[in-house]
Amino acid sequence: MFTSPAYAQAAGAAAPDGMSAFFVQMMPLLLIFVVFWFLIFRPQQQRAKDQRAKLEAVKKGDQVVTGGGLMGKVTKVDADTVEVEIAPNVRVKAVKATLADVVTNTPGKAAND
Repeated sequence: MFTSPAYAQAAGAAAPDGMSAFFVQMMPLLLIFVVFWFLIFRPQQQRAKDQRAKLEAVKKGDQVVTGGGLMGKVTKVDADTVEVEIAPNVRVKAVKATLADVVTNTPGKAAND
């Protein structure tokens, strides 16, 4: 009289197979990698490419800053080195790869602007 029949529950949704479950779990990691690529790695590669182009285009008369912080004017350019005048009649040789920045002198614009 107080007993109720027990009914079996209906089967739940089918469990995803192993391969699709793997992809579902990997999607957040892939998304994080894509975000890192566009926010960090790609801009860094562009900056490095621009820096290499600047160093290859350095020429006599350019104002440069070395990695050590010396500022001067390029007086001679060789294959891998540049000669920089840091004071009147004071010239030093620097490896091109150690140049931190190149400021090209343009006509009508002072180097200090």
